[in-house]
Amino acid sequence: MRRDYFRGASLVAASSVVGWVGWSGNVLLLPAAVAFPAIWSFAITRWQAAGVSAAYFLAASRGLPQGVANFYSSQIWPGLLLWLIASAAFVIVHSALWTSRAGWRKPLRYLAACVAMSVPPFGIMGWAHPITAAGVLFPAWGWWGLAAMAAGLALVTTYHWPAAAIAMTGFWLWSAAQWTTPSSPASWQGVDLQIGDSLGRDAGLARQQGLVDLVRLHTPGTTAVLPESALGFWTPTVSSLWESMLAETGITVIAGAAIIDQGGYDNVLVKISSDGSDVLYRERMPVPGSMWQPWLTLTGEDGGARAHIFGDAVVSVGDSTIAPLICYEQLLVWPILQSVFQGSDVVVAVGNGWWTAGTSIVDVQRASSTAWARLFDLPLVISFNT
Repeated sequence: MRRDYFRGASLVAASSVVGWVGWSGNVLLLPAAVAFPAIWSFAITRWQAAGVSAAYFLAASRGLPQGVANFYSSQIWPGLLLWLIASAAFVIVHSALWTSRAGWRKPLRYLAACVAMSVPPFGIMGWAHPITAAGVLFPAWGWWGLAAMAAGLALVTTYHWPAAAIAMTGFWLWSAAQWTTPSSPASWQGVDLQIGDSLGRDAGLARQQGLVDLVRLHTPGTTAVLPESALGFWTPTVSSLWESMLAETGITVIAGAAIIDQGGYDNVLVKISSDGSDVLYRERMPVPGSMWQPWLTLTGEDGGARAHIFGDAVVSVGDSTIAPLICYEQLLVWPILQSVFQGSDVVVAVGNGWWTAGTSIVDVQRASSTAWARLFDLPLVISFNT
């Protein structure tokens, strides 16, 4: 009995270290997450598997309590509660699919857990997915790299885990030795801001003029990308203002905004130039809880961001087809895979991360976006506000 407790505690400790290191915000450390399925497979009871899963997820998402406290200007306790609730999906899936049986059952069950945490409904909370490391281990391999990663994750749950671990470590070292970050396409420029929580809330003329002045620093022909919520509420007045201020600049702007109606709002990306403006993209998966609140419809209330879960995954800007990822979508699996499957040639990742101060959340978002762009050998444009 004492040996079982020691084994369980050791597995939980190892899993938490893996989650902490793998999701530290350094893209080259993402492959550390590959150790999680091996540790999960070492559990000898379902309770141990649940503890291992909880330790990994809680360590990987450790910035959530502080982020929630920043967002709501409250104590850390609401964030701790949300942190525990968010881990429930991950723990339920991995403990339910765990098996003590050896052979082919364990790897197949882990692959089932991978799929479950990649697509809705469980995939809505599918943060810290080890499959994200495919872009580091197999850069530019595309779908073959994704398949190789899935095979590697399955193999580390079998008796062949030492050989699989050595092989994947070899790919890791080889990739790290010649790693290059994705570059932006020619004439595209991501604009990072440091405006804090006023971005999207201060929609006055002075703020809009200041953003336009930043954009106008770029040369004609540039496509400038601004962060999530940069323009605040998208109205005909804001649209006309930006079109007039971009007149004769030859610059195209892609920026975040919100479109509000009686039923709620859409978190969107808009495209603006002197020729006009359009709503490019409606966010597929807003942040559950703080933005997406589906329970409001059950109580007859309005409000909250709408989730266009399987909505348009690619949009066209000039000659480019972009895969847009707004904030929370960068932490999930299915949004980027849906976009790439539909044929994108540029990844555009934007966010408004002022509320993540003191955490590694923005760094994790950047690392995740970078890994996916490298996997499919796509240019990447990133724009964040902090």
